[in-house]
Amino acid sequence: MQDFLRQQLERYAQRLEELDFLLSREDIMGDMKQYRAISREHADVTAIAGRYARYRQREDDLAAARDMLDDPDMADMAREEIGGAEAELIQLQDDLQRLLLPKDPDDARDAYLEIRAGTGGDESALFAGDLARMYTRYCDSIGWKVEIMSANESELGGYKEVVLRVEGDGVYGRLRFESGGHRVQRVPATETQGRIHTSACTVAVMPEPDETQAITLNPADLRIDTFRASGAGGQHINKTDSAVRVVHLPTGIVAECQDGRSQHSNKAKALQVLQARLQEKERSEREAKEAALRKGLIGSGDRSDRIRTYNFPQGRLTDHRINLTLYKLLAVMEGDLGDVLDALQAAREAELLAELQVNA
Repeated sequence: MQDFLRQQLERYAQRLEELDFLLSREDIMGDMKQYRAISREHADVTAIAGRYARYRQREDDLAAARDMLDDPDMADMAREEIGGAEAELIQLQDDLQRLLLPKDPDDARDAYLEIRAGTGGDESALFAGDLARMYTRYCDSIGWKVEIMSANESELGGYKEVVLRVEGDGVYGRLRFESGGHRVQRVPATETQGRIHTSACTVAVMPEPDETQAITLNPADLRIDTFRASGAGGQHINKTDSAVRVVHLPTGIVAECQDGRSQHSNKAKALQVLQARLQEKERSEREAKEAALRKGLIGSGDRSDRIRTYNFPQGRLTDHRINLTLYKLLAVMEGDLGDVLDALQAAREAELLAELQVNA
């Protein structure tokens, strides 16, 4: 194990002793806010310190087994113990490295997934519909709930823009790296000459704001318009001015919702989306100032602004950020995103671990 990693883990072991002492004090137990905060830290530190204690135990077992190799009667058992200890130490070290990585508190939150058609006209809108279907199927496959917050459908199908709310365990942390430009190369259904076209969409994944930390919206900064909903929804949705559009005047950011059956419901949903977009704007600006390694979430929609290419003639998906190429595009479009998301998370963990080593 690297020295910097062992030093970090020794500090966690020491911190666990401090937290055990704090939780035994009556004044701490009498302050519920402080007690809950310390209890949460205690749970996190216990997970790390416990794994490290197991690592040290297996190191001792390995040393003892190696000492037994010189005894002919114990050599076979010693070799078996050495093999088991070495394998478990490798796994424990990987676990500990992941546990030490910085955690984003937003990773556990639900998220808004926004898909916008970009370059490519009708074909771009059709691809936006395909992406919405891909993400919805993936979410369904792992038990997440998907709700359409707003949808602006195109004339030939698909969406000019669609906003989905995804609810489940660790949604934002799993989907956050989907943000950026998505490029498709295929023969459009409307193409009579069989030529391959290139179109693009942008995807933005935004954590749902914490109610206690959400941006406070000043009513004077908002313009709220109502209008008659369009698209699917039956007779009711087309008879009343139930759709709501909210404009944040200082920034020009717009959110709308027409999926619900009441103006009150649509207004509440539109305000939720607006808060998420404003929070994401602040987050992106903060990351830019801090020289974040990743770009802001929402791309320009231009063909050259892409994180991923979906090449249908070759059945190929390529994620350009991590040089990942998979020849299972049809399966991916049916929601089989696990391999892509796993690779992106692994690359991010490696990046964070490298940063820890540099700063150690």
